[in-house]
Amino acid sequence: MSNIHRITVHDRAKGITHTFQVPDDRYILHSAEKQGKDLPFSCRNGACTACAVRVLSGEIHQPEAIGLSPELREKGYALLCVSYARSDIEVETQDEDEVYELQFGRFFAKGKVRAGLPLDED
Repeated sequence: MSNIHRITVHDRAKGITHTFQVPDDRYILHSAEKQGKDLPFSCRNGACTACAVRVLSGEIHQPEAIGLSPELREKGYALLCVSYARSDIEVETQDEDEVYELQFGRFFAKGKVRAGLPLDED
């Protein structure tokens, strides 16, 4: 028998807060949608960052979140499409571009790249 957890999502883009219940054996995003909550998402398989949130409190389990680096996970980021609640949680949606920049910014927008290293610019 699964436990039920209270989920609070602060949607920064829309300026609203969603509260709903999720069993610990169901994905948070899927459960939210079944309850009529309109949360951001794209791929639904943990590969992008459209559904990224920052965890404010509580515990999330996300073994399939391949779209987030271990460093971002350690900093409290999660992907709701492949996350399970392990307690009552409170999260805040993130701008997809901000999360992408946090994760990949050190590799991009720094000039020409060859073999993963920036070249000196003339």
